[in-house]
Amino acid sequence: MTTTYTLRNASPAKTRADAVVVGVLSSAKGPVLCEEAAEVTEAWGRKLRPLLSSLGVTGRAGESTKVPTAGVVKTPLLVLVGLGAADADGAVTPTAVRRAAGVAARSVPNAASVALALPAGSPELVAAATEGHLLGGYTFTRHKSGDAEDTAAGEVVVLSPVARKAEVVTAFEEAQVVASAVLTCRDWVNEPPGHLTPPAFADAVTEAHRELTKGRGTPKVTLEVLDEHQLAELGCGGTLAVGNSSDAKPRMVRLTYAPKGARRHLALVGKGVTFDSGGLTIKPSSSMVGMKGDMAGAAAVITATFAIARLGLPIKVTAYAPMAENMVSGTSMRPGDVITMYGGTTVEIANTDAEGRMLLGDALQMASETGPDVIVDIATLTGHMQVALGDRVGAVLGTGEPVQAVLDAGEVAGEQLWPMPIPEEMKERITSSKVADLLQHDWVRWGGGLYASAFLREFTGGLPWAHMDIAGNEINGGGPYGHVPSGATGFGVTTLVAYARSLAASD
Repeated sequence: MTTTYTLRNASPAKTRADAVVVGVLSSAKGPVLCEEAAEVTEAWGRKLRPLLSSLGVTGRAGESTKVPTAGVVKTPLLVLVGLGAADADGAVTPTAVRRAAGVAARSVPNAASVALALPAGSPELVAAATEGHLLGGYTFTRHKSGDAEDTAAGEVVVLSPVARKAEVVTAFEEAQVVASAVLTCRDWVNEPPGHLTPPAFADAVTEAHRELTKGRGTPKVTLEVLDEHQLAELGCGGTLAVGNSSDAKPRMVRLTYAPKGARRHLALVGKGVTFDSGGLTIKPSSSMVGMKGDMAGAAAVITATFAIARLGLPIKVTAYAPMAENMVSGTSMRPGDVITMYGGTTVEIANTDAEGRMLLGDALQMASETGPDVIVDIATLTGHMQVALGDRVGAVLGTGEPVQAVLDAGEVAGEQLWPMPIPEEMKERITSSKVADLLQHDWVRWGGGLYASAFLREFTGGLPWAHMDIAGNEINGGGPYGHVPSGATGFGVTTLVAYARSLAASD
């Protein structure tokens, strides 16, 4: 079923939707329905507080409670979702609304129509409610046999007191574009690795590009797919060293979006290892589980670029997605090999399971040669960062201004990011090879994520640069939470779009 989304200024107490979702705030005096649900509060009157108490409603984030209305309001079902406590200024943040809307999407099965009465008094809050509901209801059933049960609502109405304002309508529409990009990213990351090999991944991007650019009035985005022969001609030794270990040969996807009047140029680079066995430095069997998600960085930059183009943001974007499968064969790179990267830098291999930096080195060098104002790369790069920050917080490293700007974009996008340093001593470690310009890995247990970032920095041409390490964030191995489902998360897409928007606006 295709769900349609509508923005409307209407009363949650009078809507005839099958269910109405109401946000609940936690406070020192107990749970309180949000301001947008004032008429629902009025309809129940003095009976509301004891009702909430008897149901155990607290308003904490992630909470969901269904209440049959018995005619108190027009809709037959009231769904109470927790928003948590208001911030220091007494306001509800877009992040809280986004997460509550995601919980709501999973809490109302088999309803033909749903109305959302969440905080929605600004463009940012309307966008958060819309995006959160779209993302929270995501499921991946492509490989389920038989007809998968479809519990999505046919219509979702976002209720807002400012629904008629032009900037609110724009935010509502743009939220659907961004959410659609995240959903595509999730689909690609969820795809089994035997289905989404590097050539198949490049084909999927080609098909998505065809859909994006067909017809009148569509954005102009150019696509180039380089195969293993073209990569060899260009001297992309890092990508080939990893990808030639597999029968499914490597690819490099390049996208360019260059609208008229763009004054800023953003280069995006994403790691696209479609499956990582570790190569000759083979992973333990349990560590291979989930390695289909090692291409999440590439999926994020591609879908973010498409979203930026659909939104018509006035910024030039060039995106690079090197794709390879790291396998074990007679053509696998060996510890001790010296690889010549794109641009001529030589690298001594020490650990074939530190393969992502080899792909990114080629692509970052390519990106730097186009003369962008800033480069941002995103990759499931190091387990060290997952150990440090867990599986819900990504790391950001690089040069000062872009790092802070990406952190700010993550705050706007509702994605948790944390700054990490690249200490000066890392320069000594990455240049300690006795036979090549750089040492790919040094087997020192401490600071491995910082080492990897210092390695990448060597290929950025000294340009402003931020690196997002999202290892562990790309797949949620537990139960759903907020607007994040089990499985692929699409982490990074919304941050990249928000960063591009801020960079375009900063001109």
